[in-house]
Amino acid sequence: LAEKSNSVVDNDSKRKIKDKGCIPGLPIDGLPVYTGKEVAEHQDPDKSVWIIFKAGVYDVTDFIQIHPGGRELLLGAGNSVEPFWKVYSQHHNQQVYRILESYRIGNLREEDRLKEDRTQDEMESLEFIPERDPLLLVHHEKPFNAETPANLLIQNYHTPNNIFFVRNHLSVPKVEEEDYSLEIEGIGLDRTYEFTLEEIKTLFPKHTVTSVIQCGGNRRNDLNKVEMVKGISWQLGAIGNTRWTGARLVDVLRYCNADLEHPEIKHVQFEGLDLDAKSEPYGASVSSVKAFDPLAEFLLAYEMNDEELPADHGYPIRLIAPGIVGARNVKWLAKIILADHESQSHWQQNDYKSFPSNKKQASPEEFAQAHAIQEMPIQSAICLPEDDQIVQIKWKRIDDQTKPFLDVAGYAWSGGGRSVIRVDVSIDGGKTWFDTELEQETPTKRSTTTFSWTLWKSEIPLDFNQLRNTGNQIEVICRAIDSSYNMQPARNEEIWNFRGLLNNSWHRINIKVV
Repeated sequence: LAEKSNSVVDNDSKRKIKDKGCIPGLPIDGLPVYTGKEVAEHQDPDKSVWIIFKAGVYDVTDFIQIHPGGRELLLGAGNSVEPFWKVYSQHHNQQVYRILESYRIGNLREEDRLKEDRTQDEMESLEFIPERDPLLLVHHEKPFNAETPANLLIQNYHTPNNIFFVRNHLSVPKVEEEDYSLEIEGIGLDRTYEFTLEEIKTLFPKHTVTSVIQCGGNRRNDLNKVEMVKGISWQLGAIGNTRWTGARLVDVLRYCNADLEHPEIKHVQFEGLDLDAKSEPYGASVSSVKAFDPLAEFLLAYEMNDEELPADHGYPIRLIAPGIVGARNVKWLAKIILADHESQSHWQQNDYKSFPSNKKQASPEEFAQAHAIQEMPIQSAICLPEDDQIVQIKWKRIDDQTKPFLDVAGYAWSGGGRSVIRVDVSIDGGKTWFDTELEQETPTKRSTTTFSWTLWKSEIPLDFNQLRNTGNQIEVICRAIDSSYNMQPARNEEIWNFRGLLNNSWHRINIKVV
């Protein structure tokens, strides 16, 4: 691939590129050196497109047509792609690094590299960084992404604000209340409406809903055990259950005299104040049928667990779309659009979509045809004990005999307002299943719908004969069933996809008991 550039790369240099393949952007001896000005001359897709990553120069002319983001790759043409990769963090994985290095043609001149570093440092020094709890398990610093430790998830039915997982796609905007306004426009409206935070708080009834938010990539690390996927390697803590308070979306739209029966309104688009490298806002959309349903409980939330919405979670207002993938719960909400089409944002069109397990990548056309994830499937996970833990056996007296038990606990949840009706636990590979005790929110009288999770626990009897055969090693498995009798698939291999989304296979951990 390197031969496609205007320079000659010898065989020894190609070997060095291969050797360095998983550490992108390092200087490689023997490769041509280019100035930033020379790279900038290659921005025409009909001729050649070069990009910069750290100290590396790459000719990606032939990659444009198969790039999952389509021709958005051209935004970095002739320049560094680092600012874009900080936004689109799924690029930071070994598979992408290997692909990038296969297009390597040279090194960036050190003087230009230092200039690029200074520019990025200056930009980063201006970023607003909220205060964050050190208990969070951090995956990325910029943009900040961190999850709740498993053992803390089940300590509270309502996940505390300070340890609620953080999924930021872009930098956190610093918003002052006096400067904030929410715009509502689109089909079925006579004009564009604007509301201040104070107006949202005072003009509309205060409504509270307890709802889970779960990232579409929760439990992605289990899919990596099958084959590496793209995206943050979330464990099982990219989920939380919280009391959200604000104005109902339908109340606000009715105040605007929106024609909610208008036949052309098919989607409701939401845009945030967080901007990408080309100053485009984070955006998402949901169907109007779902958004306009009063029982769907869509909320313009300004409180989280009866406190002011924290900056990392969308201050001053975020959308709460209960039962729907976290990516549609837009933070720092700036605009609502009633439209006849989906949001055209990157995150609606080129991310948060799943593909068959035989596909290792998808073309822009395939992304365009794929259905955007909305309602989340049935899910459960074991939080206690944790994987690879050495666990003390619990002894309990039953019928005048002292018997060994294992304490197991976790969470379960299903999207779309479906309740969890059962959680089972097995320690023999799924041959035998044990019941669990469920802690759940009671649905309101007017609906059987619930958007909150179920915390579960169980005492599993142990068999010493079985333990002797396994050297005291136990695989603990859990599975959940929801009110529509949806069940989790048994194995990761059944639902593996290259984006690592929607992993709801039986959760399995391996422990040793003593």
